[in-house]
Amino acid sequence: MSVIISGCQARGQQDARLPVQHSIRSDQLLILSDIKLQTDHPLIINLMNLRHQFAETLHLPIHGREVFVYLFRNESQYRKYLSTAFPELPPRRAYFIGTSQELAVYTFWGKRIQEDLRHEFTHGLLHASLKSVPMWLDEGLAEYFELVGPIPGHINSEYAYNLRLALTNDWRPDIERLERLQHVQNMQRVDYQESWAWVHFMLHSTPKLRKVLLDYLQDLQSTPQPGPLSQRLQQAKPDVDQKFMSYIESLASTIALNYD
Repeated sequence: MSVIISGCQARGQQDARLPVQHSIRSDQLLILSDIKLQTDHPLIINLMNLRHQFAETLHLPIHGREVFVYLFRNESQYRKYLSTAFPELPPRRAYFIGTSQELAVYTFWGKRIQEDLRHEFTHGLLHASLKSVPMWLDEGLAEYFELVGPIPGHINSEYAYNLRLALTNDWRPDIERLERLQHVQNMQRVDYQESWAWVHFMLHSTPKLRKVLLDYLQDLQSTPQPGPLSQRLQQAKPDVDQKFMSYIESLASTIALNYD
C-alpha cells in the first residue's frame, strides 16, 4: 500500500523505534533491520532481480532515489511503531510511505515477507523514477510485480477468478472511477483487483495498448499531470472496456485449463 505525504512527517516516539541495528545497501536499496541478513540472502537477491524486471518491463531508468526498507523483527514492534508515527493509517502488513525527504517501506518479518516487500519496493521504484503516479496505477503495478517468477506477468488466479465472477453478477469495469480515487484508504479489494487487471491487460493484450502504458509512464517522468490514462486507452481502442472484459474471461479460462 502506497501513501504519499507532503512535507516532513514526524517520526515515532522513543518507545516506538525504527529497526536500525543492521543495514544492507545494494544499489538502490537500503535495508535497515533488527534482523541480520547477508547481501546474498535470497530475499535481497529477489528484490534486485525485481529491480531489473521493473526497468526492463516498463522501460524506466534503473537509477533514481534510494528506497529505504525498515524491516521490523516482528509484527508487534512494527504495529507499535506505525500506530505512533502514522496513527491515521489503517492496519496493513506493509506500507510504502513517500515524502520529499525519503522513500520508505515499513514491514515486518513474516510468512508473506517476500510478496509484501516486492509490492512495496515496486511503489518505491515507481516514485523514485516518476514525478508522480496515479494511485490506482501505482497499486496496479505493485500488484503486478508482487508475484514471484523468472519473468513478470504471472496471472493472479484469485483476482482473475473473482473478477470473472463479478462480471457474471453484473459488475462492469470503470477505469475513470479508479482515476477519481484520491486516498488509498478508499480503495476496496475489488479496486486492487481491477487495477491489477488493467495493468496486465495493457502489458499483455496487444502491442498498441502496451505502448499506450509505456508512453504514459515516460510522460510521468517529466510531468506530474499528463492527463488521464483512460482517455489515451479510448483513443487507441474505442471498445477498450469490452476488450478488457473479454481479457478477464481469457485469464480465468487459462487458469481453469491449468488446473485441469
